[in-house]
Amino acid sequence: MNLATTYLGLPLAHPLVPGASPLADDLDMVRRLEDAGAAAIVMRSLFEEQVAMESLGAHQHLDGPANAYVEAQSYFPSTDVFALRADAYLRQLRRIRETVAVPVIASLSGTTPGGWLDYARQLEQAGAHALELNMYSLPSSPELNAADIEHGQLQIVSTVAQSVRIPVAVKLSPFYTSLPHFVAAVAKAGARGVVLFNRFYQPDIDIETLDNVQQLHLSDSSELLLRLRWLAIVSPRCPLSLACSGGVHSASDAVKALMAGAHAVQLVSALLVHGPSFLRQILADLQRWLDEHEYESMAQLCGSMNHARSPNPSAYERANYIRLLSSFHPRS
Repeated sequence: MNLATTYLGLPLAHPLVPGASPLADDLDMVRRLEDAGAAAIVMRSLFEEQVAMESLGAHQHLDGPANAYVEAQSYFPSTDVFALRADAYLRQLRRIRETVAVPVIASLSGTTPGGWLDYARQLEQAGAHALELNMYSLPSSPELNAADIEHGQLQIVSTVAQSVRIPVAVKLSPFYTSLPHFVAAVAKAGARGVVLFNRFYQPDIDIETLDNVQQLHLSDSSELLLRLRWLAIVSPRCPLSLACSGGVHSASDAVKALMAGAHAVQLVSALLVHGPSFLRQILADLQRWLDEHEYESMAQLCGSMNHARSPNPSAYERANYIRLLSSFHPRS
């Protein structure tokens, strides 16, 4: 079977793509990913905060005394927390483009329309085939309502999509009152694709030191279920390319995501744990499964178990939630 698919208008040899991660920070690792069969490369996010911090440092150096902007600097994290500074990110993008033959997707994570725009254009000029906008928003003020947050995000999408010629994908969280409605609005704003979902890293509390503890927890296959539900619900009426991100650790996981409606499947944690060569194994297992089950094309698989085509669409709905709760009986 030919595994070829299309994502964001880009022809891909197959749907498996290394997602945004530190793997693309190292050029040798990028080569290994391509050798293992990566259909495209997604770079980790360039954050608006790091661009703002570097700009602040430049103004401080050129326009003011050593103690100027001290208060403003406290609003931003130290540049030490960023693996690739803004200029280094652009250089790395150019190097990756020169090194690999597969599409390269840059990633931006910002908070204001102006903060995204300039670097979106620079990433396009540096050779990105597409751009992923990572909508990582964590409102903490009760004065900010959901409508304002969504309006601001749609402004960002519209501003960037109208300012670059390359396709734009939007990486969303699952925390929207009506995710299908927002995805439709993202499409109207000019995006070409949606990635479901980004992962929110949750701080823990150390009850002995009375401190917040931050620790990176990689995903496992259990996280895929949330993606399957929303891919299945969104895909029947969505004109956008859909990508699944989070919880894909095997060929079976990839098949499920594609059946739910994904056109591309992003892998991160599995490659961080097992190394780039693990992609080759998942790809071979995917090919084997499709051959054994006599699929003729990727189009035949994609969306075959979404909400519109599933033999049991209620499994994705509220009715199934009620049924499952009613069937549970605690031990006596």
